[in-house]
Amino acid sequence: MNLLANTLSAMKNAEMRNKKECIVAPASKFVGSVLKTIQKHAYIGEFELIDDGRGGKFRIQLLGRINNCGVIRPRLGVSYTELVKYESKFLPNRDLGILILSTSKGIMTSRECMENRIGGVLLCYVY
Repeated sequence: MNLLANTLSAMKNAEMRNKKECIVAPASKFVGSVLKTIQKHAYIGEFELIDDGRGGKFRIQLLGRINNCGVIRPRLGVSYTELVKYESKFLPNRDLGILILSTSKGIMTSRECMENRIGGVLLCYVY
């Protein structure tokens, strides 16, 4: 059970059906931090954690800006010098979309990793 893959596929499927929001269960801090990064780059609107006493749920407001998103498996460890290669592999164009990485300084995009000169583990892509 991969929570991040379930969340991204639910968002993509709801976007394809032109829904305004989607609800994803169960919730986790890790998925919440990835959603904050996606929200910061304006691919989704507001999201909130709904505590239902079990695992919690995320209600995510969709803006209609996601064309494709997915998890990168296996989770590859990369240095900041290799990020350009992986951007060209997973993203359709150089300035279109984001790669999300887990680093020692938290969840970041590939551009932030290149600016800070740190590597990490590839998690997912959104464009």
